[in-house]
Amino acid sequence: MAAEVQPLQPIKLPKGPSTLTSEQKYWQSFSSQLLLDPSQHSSPVTHISFPPAPPTNLTVSSQELFAVTTGSRVQIFSSKTRKPVKTIARFNVDDIAHSGNIRRDGRIIVAGGDSGAIQAFDLNSRAILKTWKEHKQPVWVTNWHPTDLTGLMSCSDDRTVRLWDLPSDQSTTTFHGHQDYVRCGEFMPRQSGLLVSGSYDQTVRLWDSRAGGNAVMVFKHAAAVESVLPMPSGTAVLAASDNTISVLDIVAAKPIHILKNHQKTVTSLTLAGNGERLLSGGLDGHVKVFETQGWNVVAGMKYPSPILSLNVISSGAQKDDKHIAVGMQSGLLSIKTRLSGQQKVQAREREKEMKALMEGKIDEYDKSKKRKRGKGRERGLRGKDFTGEGADIVIEGNARGRVNNQLPWGNALRWGQYAKALDLVLESKDGNAKSQTLTVLTALWHRSALRTALSNRDSVTLPPVLRWLIKTIPDYRTTRLTTDVALIVLDLYADQLGKSPEVDMLVEHLSQRVKVCVEASQTAISVLGMCDLLVAGGMGEPALE
Repeated sequence: MAAEVQPLQPIKLPKGPSTLTSEQKYWQSFSSQLLLDPSQHSSPVTHISFPPAPPTNLTVSSQELFAVTTGSRVQIFSSKTRKPVKTIARFNVDDIAHSGNIRRDGRIIVAGGDSGAIQAFDLNSRAILKTWKEHKQPVWVTNWHPTDLTGLMSCSDDRTVRLWDLPSDQSTTTFHGHQDYVRCGEFMPRQSGLLVSGSYDQTVRLWDSRAGGNAVMVFKHAAAVESVLPMPSGTAVLAASDNTISVLDIVAAKPIHILKNHQKTVTSLTLAGNGERLLSGGLDGHVKVFETQGWNVVAGMKYPSPILSLNVISSGAQKDDKHIAVGMQSGLLSIKTRLSGQQKVQAREREKEMKALMEGKIDEYDKSKKRKRGKGRERGLRGKDFTGEGADIVIEGNARGRVNNQLPWGNALRWGQYAKALDLVLESKDGNAKSQTLTVLTALWHRSALRTALSNRDSVTLPPVLRWLIKTIPDYRTTRLTTDVALIVLDLYADQLGKSPEVDMLVEHLSQRVKVCVEASQTAISVLGMCDLLVAGGMGEPALE
């Protein structure tokens, strides 16, 4: 009795070095993107705020909420469901809202507007608790004091920065000094009474409420200042001006870094990773991620529209990054979410289960997991046909004992049709075409049939082989196999060059690709030699006493 012919085992190449750094993988893990139009009228999303952690003695937590300002409304979103839970639209018909911010206890939200009014709302009832109308031009910034629950600040196009106390009917302090619109401002952390603002007069000014209404420090820039962001240490401030980001040292009173990684104006800055990463968004549609030690770019993201607002929503006691929320000029709000470890495992298991189901291997999957399926579910998923109401997909059950049909190139190999097997695998559009091609060529090499499979080719059947070589030869994991194939092809067809323009072009392309690979190898060897010399020199140095 003849032995059963077993299919060839596919060639699995070892994993090469990852082209992605661990940092890039981390930011790419924010993948579950949700796109919304919170204004429902495509109004630009101008501000996204997330309140700081509330004191532990407060029972109401604002950490489950963040505010999105767009058009004439402020929408409150749940960070758990990523869905809007409240909408505050109690602004004048022609008014545009700005800078909606939730107080850290989650009870009150404050926002400015184009009318110059500042309004405080009860978050539960959405009732207006307070309205101030001292500003005579649009108010672009409202921010709560980091420690005082009743204190807040505002920045306006009337060139002033003001401090407010919730019970008071008037501002408590007015800062004068800016010569143009004031579009950004923040309280300084760890510094009682200090705040910073940026203006279209191209300056960043540091104010001290204890020193009167004049700035205690001024940093001059080359363009209008769009955003300011204090560092958690309280000794440095980041300022976005045109397409640059300045790192300003408050202690030394000078800039210490200038970051020029955006092509267009930087509009928003936010911190992530407990202050160890900076994210910047710009009108070029890019979000750049910087590490805050050497200020190098470590990752980036691209969005379909100019970015006007940006924030990272954290969660838990460790303040782990959970969402990246981006507001765009087009009116879209993007929320990308990073799945937790358990959620990742569950998602991965669902993918494996579905793959097993589609391939008719659900029994093997269940056996590996040591579990049984209920009869109802078994009938629903593993019946001969699965056809729900209006279903477009029919899933065939696994036929026990049936031998899987080999791929066409497998049958050709079985009958010694080597050239046909190679042609079939090179024409394959299967997702595993690369692995299958390597499997066939390796089998031909082991059978000493590689020359036979490559012989007697013409201007139609030779180009696919050359294209595969051009594509595969830079992969160091296949160097030996691709070199053998290339040498046989050149040996068989060198005297026929000049007869087919397409073949001549592909051979020239292959030659150039080989030169590039050789030059890269020589450079790598040179670098390795330098490193060896450095290591040898370092080992020979005397130890320091």
